Amino acid sequence: MRAVRFVALGDSLTEGVGDPVGNGWRGWAALLAGGLAADVASVEFTNLAVSGAQTRDVLERQTPAGLALRPDLVAVVIGVNDTLRATFDIHAVAARLDQVCAAFTGQGATVLTACLPDPGAMLRLPAALARPLARRQRAVNEVVHALSDRYGAVHLHASDGEWLTDRALWSADRLHPGERGHRQLAVRFHALLAQAGMATGMPPSAEPEFPAPTRSASLLWLATAGTAWVVRRCRDLLPQLIHLAADEMRHRARGTSARLDLRATAAVSAALAALPTAGQSQRAPDDAEAQRRRTVTNLTGVPGTACAAADRSAVRTTAITG
Repeated sequence: MRAVRFVALGDSLTEGVGDPVGNGWRGWAALLAGGLAADVASVEFTNLAVSGAQTRDVLERQTPAGLALRPDLVAVVIGVNDTLRATFDIHAVAARLDQVCAAFTGQGATVLTACLPDPGAMLRLPAALARPLARRQRAVNEVVHALSDRYGAVHLHASDGEWLTDRALWSADRLHPGERGHRQLAVRFHALLAQAGMATGMPPSAEPEFPAPTRSASLLWLATAGTAWVVRRCRDLLPQLIHLAADEMRHRARGTSARLDLRATAAVSAALAALPTAGQSQRAPDDAEAQRRRTVTNLTGVPGTACAAADRSAVRTTAITG
């Protein structure tokens, strides 16, 4: 029987940060791989995700390596690190993700995608700092929603929901899931794939294999690796974040905050409209197959790959479908 080839691309979330096993990380993608086929030995899993990766890294470094493996299934879960950089550009994010999805679906692979919660809320930043980050993450999620529809991806809605507020699912840094959180992601992805007939093995267990880190161990992590992470991000992001916060407060004082949201919405629409039509980047999928993929039920229980929370306008939908 031919092996099922599964490749994971992305950043620290997909690398498995927060789910330590031995001297490394395991994570949701590795947990999911074990349930893709009844015979675990017939699954060939390669994790190319790297902590700190942005969409540029996925396109330029991880995608060529992934394509060489000719996967049946490829996870493309990325974007949070882009929102945490002063160089954030939704046009560039959309263009890169479109190229990645087109390359893999052009080979016949099924793409896994997910929209993610905004980092400002997870870090509990002050409102003036959190709102600009939330706006950026919503923009990335809008792009992911649209591209998921365009390429018939299996899409997991992980940007909100009660399960995300469960503190037991998160590691000490509040940005990465702990073992319980990684298992929840794996379980929910497996359910979508099983419904689509693409996962025939047993679903991953939702129960952790290892005890949760003690409070002292979590505090030690925050005082060492966590502090180093914050320092690295502050050098790059903090000056611009302060500028964005000042702009946010000026608009609030004038009662014109809605302009910032409108500006972000316009930027997403323009970014999607600038993408090449699907016919220019890959062969359009068979109508029946496209319909089958689009009827996969996402995490929210709403039919279709797009999430109910996306609330895309007709302008955006028209732009992405060409």
